[in-house]
Amino acid sequence: MAEPVRPELGVCYYPEHWPETIWADDARRMVKMGLSWVRIGEFAWSRIEPEPGQFDWGWLDRAIETLGKAGLKVVMSTPTATPPRWMLDHYPDMLAWDVEGRLRGFGSRRHYDLSHQGYRDECVRIATVLGERYGRNAHIQAWQLDNEYGCHDTTRSYSPVARAAFQTWLRDKYGKIDALNTRWGNVFWSMDYVSFDQIDLPNLAVTEPNPAHAMDFRRFASDQTVAFNRAQLDALCPLTDAPLLHNYMGRITDFDHFAVGEDLDIATWDSYPLGFLEDRSDRDQAFKRVHMRCGDPDFQAFHHDLYRAVGKGRWWVMEQQPGPVNWAPHNPIPAPGMVRLWAMEAFAHGAEVVCFFRWRQAPFAQEQNHAGLLRSDGELSEGGREVQALARELESFGDLSSAPADVAIVFDYASQWAWEVQPQDVQFDYFRLVFEIYCGLRRAGLTVDILPPSTESFEGLSLVMIPGLFAWTDPLRLAMSKFEGQIVIGPRTGSRTENFRILDDLPPGLEGIKVTAVDTLRADASEHLTEGGTVQIWRERVESDWTILESTRDGHPVRLRRDNTHYWAGWPDGEALDRWLGDLLGSDARDVDRTRLRRTTGSEIKIDYQGASATRL
Repeated sequence: MAEPVRPELGVCYYPEHWPETIWADDARRMVKMGLSWVRIGEFAWSRIEPEPGQFDWGWLDRAIETLGKAGLKVVMSTPTATPPRWMLDHYPDMLAWDVEGRLRGFGSRRHYDLSHQGYRDECVRIATVLGERYGRNAHIQAWQLDNEYGCHDTTRSYSPVARAAFQTWLRDKYGKIDALNTRWGNVFWSMDYVSFDQIDLPNLAVTEPNPAHAMDFRRFASDQTVAFNRAQLDALCPLTDAPLLHNYMGRITDFDHFAVGEDLDIATWDSYPLGFLEDRSDRDQAFKRVHMRCGDPDFQAFHHDLYRAVGKGRWWVMEQQPGPVNWAPHNPIPAPGMVRLWAMEAFAHGAEVVCFFRWRQAPFAQEQNHAGLLRSDGELSEGGREVQALARELESFGDLSSAPADVAIVFDYASQWAWEVQPQDVQFDYFRLVFEIYCGLRRAGLTVDILPPSTESFEGLSLVMIPGLFAWTDPLRLAMSKFEGQIVIGPRTGSRTENFRILDDLPPGLEGIKVTAVDTLRADASEHLTEGGTVQIWRERVESDWTILESTRDGHPVRLRRDNTHYWAGWPDGEALDRWLGDLLGSDARDVDRTRLRRTTGSEIKIDYQGASATRL
């Protein structure tokens, strides 16, 4: 069981947006409301350094002192997500290019190419001067590096700068061009290169590029994110003892969050349940209509569990939606009680801190329709009143801890990249496959851990799910060999090597079973199962000496078992998934009351989304 923690609340604040005359009153009101943390500075570079090398520290010194003296713990941020306009005069080639080869210009945020060494050096410089000035400041109790890596599709750039960096990355990885040609299979379509300098980025080709080329570019882009983050971390580590963190997003999969998280002390994420339901959900319109004011209960839970793993057990919500947002296709007001419930659910999953975005609604610029805990006139919003009541309620809770899960899902960012590169069916999405299985486990009333593909042990678990894994890793093979619980593999797991080749002995790379063909199904077609339900989207033909547990009505095995290992040769619909999980768990998952969407999370808080209630047991 995780170590008990005292749940705390916080808020995101922008002193540079408001007259200095109201800072002290804002800080006093935050403390009176029951807030303990305040994040500042992530977009303030132009006010910290209005001209190159000319720093204005006075306002920031006073803001930190004002907030700290009021009793608030400050999260100081590096402001590298918003380079000031003068930076472009110094580095006009620092801007990213989109996949269509168009320059992405100044005028919003994240206007930089992660591969640009000059800008990376500037980020190290600003992180260093901030660390030198505030690294030992007693009011600053944590540091946030940058803001929302990957937001606005900014992980991958197709600029000349990125092309040169990619060529260097390939040279370091393969050493010789002949090795690259062999491992990519460039003999196909006469794509052989004679030097690394000839290799372009995998965009603007006549038709699809070599999948091994496209996959390596995604690995490169992820590695650039890791390196960009690490450069700031290396600058700050000698200057502060406070924990270092980053705020990730929901359903951003274009860089490896586990790899970034290895360098950090705490993982945080920005939770916007209503925005994500409209903007990033595969749910049908009927579901979205029913849940338009509460969000998808499984989507938040999945990311809570994911970032608990990314943070190696320590995680926060850095930005929690307090009311309507401004960036989704539709932006409804949350149902009464939801702002409180979202925070309680995070604590039930083990969050140490939940911070709300933002303190006061901005009356200007891009986010003026985004609610805060205060309205723009300074009065409490509906969400602000809920947070005020929540803070009083938390005082009676004491310390909380989350019980360990006994089931887990392996989640692999590289698998998302691989099946984007070569989906084989327009409906096949790795995140969706993993998420649907996660939802099935939750319908069965289970607490779920998320595991990275580097996991070497399944100790303490009774069931591990490995769906859609692109390529086997040695650690996973080791963990499986030692595990006595049940393992579920498939569909599509182990179907390629790291170099995007079909396995010589055919997928899934397990003894006694071979996938001989793949059948992808239209949205209006599915294959019925003998026991009820269907397989959809993806179905495999297999040859095997494993025990057949179930077949499709046309006689093809779809669920097989050998010893403690199960293979699913198809993507089950909800009915089939609940039945299959019920068989594994020795119960019928279909008996769970779906209409209430009630969840018990593993600690002593019971969450009821439809009733908008969270109860301490």
